[in-house]
Amino acid sequence: MIDGRLVDTFVELADTLTDDFDVIDFLHLLSARSVELLSVDAAGLLLADAHGELQLVASSNEQVRLLELFQLQKDEGPCLDAFRLGRTVTIPDLSADAGNGKWPSFAAVALDQGFRAVHAFPMRLRSEVIGALNLFSSDPGELAPEDARVARGMVDVATIGLLQARAIQRHEVLVEQLQTALSSRVVIEQAKGFIAERLGLAMDEAFALLRHFARSHSRKLSLVAADVVNRAETVRELFDNPPAR
Repeated sequence: MIDGRLVDTFVELADTLTDDFDVIDFLHLLSARSVELLSVDAAGLLLADAHGELQLVASSNEQVRLLELFQLQKDEGPCLDAFRLGRTVTIPDLSADAGNGKWPSFAAVALDQGFRAVHAFPMRLRSEVIGALNLFSSDPGELAPEDARVARGMVDVATIGLLQARAIQRHEVLVEQLQTALSSRVVIEQAKGFIAERLGLAMDEAFALLRHFARSHSRKLSLVAADVVNRAETVRELFDNPPAR
């Protein structure tokens, strides 16, 4: 079953040339499938904006979202180093790094969020690095070799897909699209909060519901989020009759 799911995932990650290609949903797919297929507990994804600065674009849960934001604010962490160095960075035991390691503040916060190990994979093709996929585990230890190969494969396919889309659509178009996706995060976070409050859900559950609604109605996640924030008629069903997640 996992093998079939893995094949399906690679097909999904390679399909970036459709007219309605949604960058932010694509990157959430990558983070979600990483948790589903690998022996990790959470994933986050940082992407470089038009100025080459990393921004948070996807996370599998609220704990990772806060941890990734902490890294960006403190400018400290393995995920930033993976992006800057263009190579995989792993901390198999965060407790050993919390005292006097390279990223003591990050390690302390990660441990507080329940994570014991982190593995950061750069989204890299040759000399170009556009982001980083970060995998978090609640148990210490290295990634199994097979998991590491799968993670590297998914990251490579996703990176090639994004860069291929850029090559076909022209650099300026994709940069603008990526910037729009990064800006959409603000609206999505607002929509998550509104849904969570209205329906009495956790933030992770609210996001899952929002994404499911967007996909089931064949609409872009950012547009549905904007409708939620604006209390549009198009999303009344989301509150009157929430879909099963």
